[in-house]
Amino acid sequence: MAMQSQTRVASGLSSRWTPYLAGVGIGVLSWIVFVVVANPIGITTSIGQIAGGVMSPIIGPEAVSTNAYWKTNVMKLDYGTLFLIGTFFGALASSLISRTFAIETIPSVWLERFGPSKAKRYTAAIVGGALAMYGARMAGGCTSGNGISQGLQLAVVGWTFLMVMFTSGLITAAIMFRTRQT
Repeated sequence: MAMQSQTRVASGLSSRWTPYLAGVGIGVLSWIVFVVVANPIGITTSIGQIAGGVMSPIIGPEAVSTNAYWKTNVMKLDYGTLFLIGTFFGALASSLISRTFAIETIPSVWLERFGPSKAKRYTAAIVGGALAMYGARMAGGCTSGNGISQGLQLAVVGWTFLMVMFTSGLITAAIMFRTRQT
């Protein structure tokens, strides 16, 4: 009975994927990508490339072309950019098919813990996103690039990344969502 209350059902489709099926799907997708385009799955390089393209008219093409990162990662329409776009549309399609699509300004977990302030939520989201992107670029890849792709190849960097990500996630969750003493 407790399991039913956690999983909503819409039109006979479960609104949550079993993590085992999702894991198998990601594994199969990774194999296909390795065979077809000979590249690992990943997203942060494409985000960095797009950022350079967006920043070029704002800060000037010379500033972008002389930046050490953007010099080697110029904006282009390639496999990584298509993977990024496909990830967005795949997630959108999944939420529409399962009838779970919703625009949330403040997720319920955040609301319960930190209150209804949109400014606080958006500030945390922007700072957290910037830190995550900075960390991914320093690590030479994101969760999908380092964790999934390198982990599937049994690379030490992939397994190290996964262990550190999992541990830091547990620590962060323990700090942010600890029970308040009343």
